[in-house]
Amino acid sequence: MSLLVVGLSHRSAPVSVLERASLAADTQAKLLQDTLAAEPATEAAVLATCNRIELYADVDKFHAGVAELSTLLAQHSGVGLEELTPYLYVHYEDRAVHHLFSVACGLDSMVVGEGQILGQIKDALARGQELHTAGRLLNDLFQQALRVGKRAHSETGIDRAGQSLVSFGLQQLAAGADPALWAGGKRALVIGAGSMSSLAAATLARTGVAEIVVANRTRARADRLVEILRQGDDTAVRARAVEMSAVGDELTRADIVVSCTGSTGLVLTADALADALGVTLDAAPEAPAVTAVAPAPDDVDQHAAWVENGSAASAAHAGPSTPRRVTVPAQSTGPVRLALLDLAMPRDIDGAAHRIAGVRLVDIESLADASADAPMAADVDRVRTIVSDEVAAFGAAQRAAHVAPTVVALRTMAADVVAGEIARLDGRLPDLDEKQRAEITQTVRRVVDKLLHAPTVRVKQLASEPGGAGYADALRELFDLDPQTVAAVSRADLNDPNRGRS
Repeated sequence: MSLLVVGLSHRSAPVSVLERASLAADTQAKLLQDTLAAEPATEAAVLATCNRIELYADVDKFHAGVAELSTLLAQHSGVGLEELTPYLYVHYEDRAVHHLFSVACGLDSMVVGEGQILGQIKDALARGQELHTAGRLLNDLFQQALRVGKRAHSETGIDRAGQSLVSFGLQQLAAGADPALWAGGKRALVIGAGSMSSLAAATLARTGVAEIVVANRTRARADRLVEILRQGDDTAVRARAVEMSAVGDELTRADIVVSCTGSTGLVLTADALADALGVTLDAAPEAPAVTAVAPAPDDVDQHAAWVENGSAASAAHAGPSTPRRVTVPAQSTGPVRLALLDLAMPRDIDGAAHRIAGVRLVDIESLADASADAPMAADVDRVRTIVSDEVAAFGAAQRAAHVAPTVVALRTMAADVVAGEIARLDGRLPDLDEKQRAEITQTVRRVVDKLLHAPTVRVKQLASEPGGAGYADALRELFDLDPQTVAAVSRADLNDPNRGRS
């Protein structure tokens, strides 16, 4: 079995496609269940964030696995396979491990170095464990990815290379001013009470806003977030919770709005925003659009025509592509009365809000364009070295783990042979006293252990090297080991309640 990831992200697809392909929580669960039901996959996990959707699986056939995972992503995202295919990328085996470790370190984030992705990877692992779709490989992979990400943040200055998406968004709203000076004393409305909204509320509180109002469909979650804000030792912000029905009224008093919900439709329409500001949308002049050049993805493994007349085709590796031109609506001119930060995918705030006088809107798409010019820290190179080292170590550990059940099965078989021979000796020499019998038993065991020591140690060493997985097969063949015995050892190890705890 081998690790395969098929996905799309802000590096390979425009925001409009990512927005349409976003997966709700229940859809992610169904995707995982359907992936396991598909023939090529035995494990599955999905990493779905505001700027990436990736399906990880342990598959026994590469081309069939790519075709099946691509089809499943298309079916559950609602974007047709033909339309989705050009934006998909594929990573396999060590490349897949390298990709996830890079993601965990923030190297593949829209804002390089942001740490929110670690929580999202943790959630993806928890979902796979809860639904029993993550087995030995994906449990090991995601747990190690979390450790690698934490190591990168603790051993390097990758945090200085970028900020959280929230901090970066507030920086864009401040338009070059110090966010703390810009936000100080303002009133903020946070729509949503999930992890991203909670981070936004905490960031706003530290930035120095005077008041935070939290609106959420589930009032209890909004109340909990408000309580957390009130108990913060490093802030003195006023905080209160309101029902979603009160958002319209709160807009008339807010200076900053941050929205990140799981809604599939718009939460704030342009008309609602215009009403809150007391202007007429139709009368607001439409600012001219500007065209910016967005950077091309760095060495992206583009998804090729995997399914051709019903059969899987070969992969094509695409080199650096030409920059894509992105049309970004210009913001209205004049003083900003309402600053909007939309961190949702699909978007919460109507893109037409840029036409309203006095409104500044920053969303995922504009953040992607702005982050392209963010300076890269020298620590990024150190993180890349950490990732490369950890990928090699993970591969060696996985290969060694692959041979371990075979070694255990071999030693179990040897112990059974010793026990059988001692029992036969008892029948032939019934007059042996207990001391003599114990000495003979110990001697036979020592002989067997010495004979097995060198080959079992050596096979573990060889198995940890690239291409070493075949040594386990050779060991099973040479000693005629029962495959069912080896499988039983693997299952026992996987079901160990203490396995994988960190």
